[in-house]
Amino acid sequence: MTDLTRLTAAETAAKIAAGEVTAVAVTEAHLARIEAVDEKVHAFLHVDREGALAQARAVDEKRARGEQLGPLAGVPLALKDIFTTEGIPTTVGSKILEGWIPPYDATLTRRLKDADVVILGKTNMDEFAMGSSTENSAYGPTGNPWDLTRIPGGSGGGSSAAIASYEAPLAIGTDTGGSIRQPAAVTGTVGVKPTYGAVSRYGMVAFSSSLDQGGPCARTVLDAALLHEVIAGHDPLDSTSIDAPVPPVVEAARNGDVTGMRIGVVKEFAGEGYQAGVMQRFNESVELLRELGAEIVEISCPSFDKALAAYYLIAPSECSSNLARFDAMRYGLRVGDDGTRSAEEVTALTRAAGFGPEVKRRIMLGTYALSSGYYDAYYGSAQKVRTLITQDFEKAFEQVDVLVSPTTPTTAFPIGERADDPMAMYLADLCTIPSNLAGNSAMSLPCGLAPEDGLPVGLQIIAPALADDRLYRVGAAVEAAFTARWGHPLLEEAPSL
Repeated sequence: MTDLTRLTAAETAAKIAAGEVTAVAVTEAHLARIEAVDEKVHAFLHVDREGALAQARAVDEKRARGEQLGPLAGVPLALKDIFTTEGIPTTVGSKILEGWIPPYDATLTRRLKDADVVILGKTNMDEFAMGSSTENSAYGPTGNPWDLTRIPGGSGGGSSAAIASYEAPLAIGTDTGGSIRQPAAVTGTVGVKPTYGAVSRYGMVAFSSSLDQGGPCARTVLDAALLHEVIAGHDPLDSTSIDAPVPPVVEAARNGDVTGMRIGVVKEFAGEGYQAGVMQRFNESVELLRELGAEIVEISCPSFDKALAAYYLIAPSECSSNLARFDAMRYGLRVGDDGTRSAEEVTALTRAAGFGPEVKRRIMLGTYALSSGYYDAYYGSAQKVRTLITQDFEKAFEQVDVLVSPTTPTTAFPIGERADDPMAMYLADLCTIPSNLAGNSAMSLPCGLAPEDGLPVGLQIIAPALADDRLYRVGAAVEAAFTARWGHPLLEEAPSL
């Protein structure tokens, strides 16, 4: 039998629906793979073996009764540990929530279960999604399956590593400044940040409420589209949820064609700090798009140069507000409550023990930016830059259908290399942040290996808000052309675990 862990999600679902394999067998194969390799990779924080097998049995029982199965029924998935899951832990990669068992499911979790997707467990992440490498997890770093001494991206490095190491064919990530796309780029996988508000944030532990967005992670564009369709849609429980139809992403992924499309190359996403091999693969991808019938247009978005600075004022400010709820009074860790200390002292001791260095750094930055006398100078100015970035996108999309750029300036860097240099770490999200500030949609997909180190390079595609289907149309065309020329998936070339 074909190794069940090597099938795409679409292939797996088709085999289950046709009765060629059971959902239980597929789940057991992935659980065995996790047991075999995750000690090295550390993609998972919690594996829900019993729950996953129970979900798989339910799928097999539905099929035995002749019930029609959904397009991803029985397919295993790795869920980023930022979404609440009834009955199993949600830690957000932090000691402050260690051992917390939520009493309810996030809307996204519920939609996965309703679609009969089998949730294998919760994946490792930078604490409260604050980071670009998954080194900020309170439970230790995750390794990149291409080279376990290198980072798998962040904050959703556990999800990307689970896919890249064949521990799951699908995963869920969240993207605040690039935390779906950047891990996808450095692990040779596909990651999509949907339009802000397209996927419910209800039950997703908040970092920066105006930026956070859940989205699909997969090994192929079609698999990402199938997962996107399951998790997207209006949710009355989320006040930021968009009440609009989900774009036809699956249809676009099945019929990728860029003939006649105008594709913009962002001038600002190049130059100093970009690895030569990354730019080489990106330029080859642009030429490939031209050969496929697209018109290539150079686009200037001058405000993008200010995006990093604006983001690191807006995101910490919102983090300062959101994390104020972790006060040791209601749930989570409590330190120093011996009957002699005040509530304020217990809160201070708990936060000192429960939050890691990066979370503390961002809380302090945000609190300062919001403080009296500095609000207008810092937070207010950053919001003005955000408006300029949005206007740059609007002008660009008047000229082109989508924009393209490298996803990250470099390939995966060694674990520990940037741990003591926050600014160097923040630069990993240089190309991804503008889309979060504007709220539009973006995708990263593999576009080859950098010649100098043999590590994956990501191509970023950016589309207007609510035009997520354009991402899949372009992504599918690039993926098909890439496969015809060089073979796919790239991960067949990755070092064996």
